[in-house]
This record gives sequence, C-alpha cells and structure tokens, in this order.
Amino acid sequence: MERFVLKSAMQPAGDQPGAIKKLVKGLQSGQKHQTLLGVTGSGKTFTLANVVAQIQKPTLVLAHNKTLAAQLCTEFQEFFPDNAVSYFVSYYDYYQPEAYIANTDTYIEKDASINEEIDRFRHAATHNLLTRSDVLIVASVSAIYGLGDVTSYEALAIELKVGDFVKRDKLLRKLTDLQYQRSHNEFKSGMFHVLGDTVEIIPASTEKMFRLEFFGDEIESIQEADSFTGEILQELKAVKLFPAKHNVTTKEHVEKAVEQIRADLEARYQYFKESGRLVEAERLKTRTEYDLEMMLETGYTSGIENYIRYINSREPGEQPATLLDYFPDDFLMVIDESHITIPQIGGMHNGNYSRKQSLIEHGFRLPSAHDNRPLKFEEFEGHIKQAIYVSATPSKYEYEHTPPEGIVEQIIRPTGLVDPTISVRPTKHQIDDLLAEIKATVAKK
Repeated sequence: MERFVLKSAMQPAGDQPGAIKKLVKGLQSGQKHQTLLGVTGSGKTFTLANVVAQIQKPTLVLAHNKTLAAQLCTEFQEFFPDNAVSYFVSYYDYYQPEAYIANTDTYIEKDASINEEIDRFRHAATHNLLTRSDVLIVASVSAIYGLGDVTSYEALAIELKVGDFVKRDKLLRKLTDLQYQRSHNEFKSGMFHVLGDTVEIIPASTEKMFRLEFFGDEIESIQEADSFTGEILQELKAVKLFPAKHNVTTKEHVEKAVEQIRADLEARYQYFKESGRLVEAERLKTRTEYDLEMMLETGYTSGIENYIRYINSREPGEQPATLLDYFPDDFLMVIDESHITIPQIGGMHNGNYSRKQSLIEHGFRLPSAHDNRPLKFEEFEGHIKQAIYVSATPSKYEYEHTPPEGIVEQIIRPTGLVDPTISVRPTKHQIDDLLAEIKATVAKK
C-alpha cells in the first residue's frame, strides 16, 4: 500500500502546528464537518498537506474555478512529489451546450473544443484512484458532473503480463472496443499502432507508451517508453489499460440499452402524435434512430451522454455516476474557498434542468436526457464522509454544519505577522501626510 510522504524544507509555524493538530484530532475522532478559518497568506495549503500526510486517506480538494485548482494542484505536487496528485477539471476549451430557444425557434447544436491535455489529466485521475491508495485529486465542480460508470470502466480494463498468450488480432479488436484509435499519421494518447510483432499503445492517461513485443501469440516483453523519442524508460512485468473514454461499455450493454431506448422512443413518439405535434414526433424519431445506429455500429455516438442512464442500467431520476464514485468509501473531502464553492455546487443542477427541458419538450431529446446531469446538492452531501471547509470568510452553511470545536482558526502567519492596523485619514493634505510617512520610514533606514 502506497503512503503519502510530505517533502518540504518548511516546518509548520505560526498558527499552523495548532491547526494541524486540531484538524487531525477531529478527523481521527470521526468528526464529519470541520472548518479551517484561515486568513490570506497563513499557509492553509501547507496545513492541509500536513493533515493529509498524517491521515493517509485518498483526498479530494474541490475548488471553484480551473485557475485556482491548477494553482492548488501545483502546490500539492511540490509537497507530494512521489505521490499521485492529479488535476480534474472540465476538458472543454470552448463549450456551447445543445439548446433550443422556443420563442425564436432557434436550435443551437452542441459545439465543443476538447483540450486533449486536460482529458489526459482526467483519465490519469481515475486511473490513479483505481490503482493506488496515495491519491490526491484537485478538482473543479466538474467533479459533480456525470462520468462513466466506475464498475463498467474498471471491468473493461485489460491487464497484460509478460508470458501471457494473447492473439494479437483479438487484442487489437479489444482496444478498438475500448475506443482506442489506430494511429495513421499522428500518435498520441488513446491510440495504438502495429509494427510487425510489436504493438505500441499510448493509454488515455499518459503521454508515455507501452511497447508489447510478441513471439507468436506470447507477450515476450513489455516496455514503458517515451512516445516521442522511443527511448525505453523501464521494463515492466505487467500493464493495465483502462478505456480511452469514460463513457464506454460492453456490446451486450449497448444492445440491451438500445432495446430500452427504442421502447421509450416509441412511447414518446406516440405521445407527440396523439398531441397533434407531428413535427416533434418525426424530429425525435429521426434523431434518436441515427444515434442508435451509430451506437450499434461503433459503440459510441456524439451525445451518448444523453443515453447514459440506459447504458449504466440506472433508473429514471437516479443519481448519475461521477468522479466521487471512483473514490473508496473512506476518503477526505476538502472544499477550498467554501463560501464560493458550496453555493456554486448548489446552483448547478437547476440551470442544467431548464435547458434540457426545452430540448425534451420540442422533440430534440428523449426525457432520459435529464439523467445526464450534475448532482443535486443533497446527492453531493451524501458523498461527504469527512469534510474540511477552507475559507477566510466561512458562510452560513459552514457554521450550521460545523460544531464550535470544529472551527479551527489560523490567524497568525508562519512569519509571525498578523494583519496590520488600518487607519483611515482625510484626503485633505494627503500629499503632505504621505511625505511625512516616507521621511519617517527613510529615517528608520
């Protein structure tokens, strides 16, 4: 079992030692909610790193935007250079969601530009959660949005070992089923190519490639190599390959899902016809049947997320699978800038619902599109085992849920400095006043 090892030249100072001790004691005693009330510059991230190193639990750090999440991730990577610190945010550089504006009869098609590097980071996060125990993930509220079902994702993984007998053609078909693409001109994450008796694969979670050398049907060697230079980094005895997309499932699951979708499509089609809404009826039938054909042929379609409830065998209204489901039962949740992040989490569901309702009402999507959604706030709360809210200005939610002994103050900075006294002076004679202050400061050298 891997362990968190904190590496830093710094030692806790100021209010940090007391805060670390109280937070660790609260977590060990089973306290569910704690709040770290720390002023700006008091080293809250270092305090949390020390807590994680002592508690030794997989940890999720939620931030309210990508920039803050990136900053926190960089800091935690410096504190835990040998551990699995990952970054999980929305992978869209640009995202225009599918929408229909009824009063102008305007349909807006989904348009998105996916950032491949961030997509790789997301896959690295889920890969780490399923293969390691020393995992810390810094995420935006993207963590509460639907992600592929963890059971299917894990079950579909391929484990290959040196000495295994594997028919090469079957392996290539299996990779294609997992949405890996065969390389033609470029070779990047989520691709594979074949050179004689050698198969090279770049998993979706890394830029490094795995080179499998066959002798007949036997895997003779497995090497980890640089995908750009081809330089061998290390010899491996085994490798585990997860799907190239999170929303991947088996052919049997797809066929079963298609049956259910067709039944629901027929019911909705009849509903529109009986209501005299023939345009909506034909529109829904045409669009849905095209998606079903694509799913049966390739196992995937643009907009597959709208059918994810069927694929994951979930009931209507049942909460979607998210990143939180990839964590083990006992994990620590840290909500940074909680006075902003918590309201943001609470507001995600309703906005998504109203947009989807317009699409469903006018025959662009089946009612199942509602099940591709972020978590409702009460569903999110159901995932909290133990949480630390971090803020200089905690709001009502934190105070309502944290008992008085769970409020941990961090006021004195590691430098020993506290916030300076602020004096408000009249604007009259302000230049003379400023010059006087400058001369006094110069005199002190």
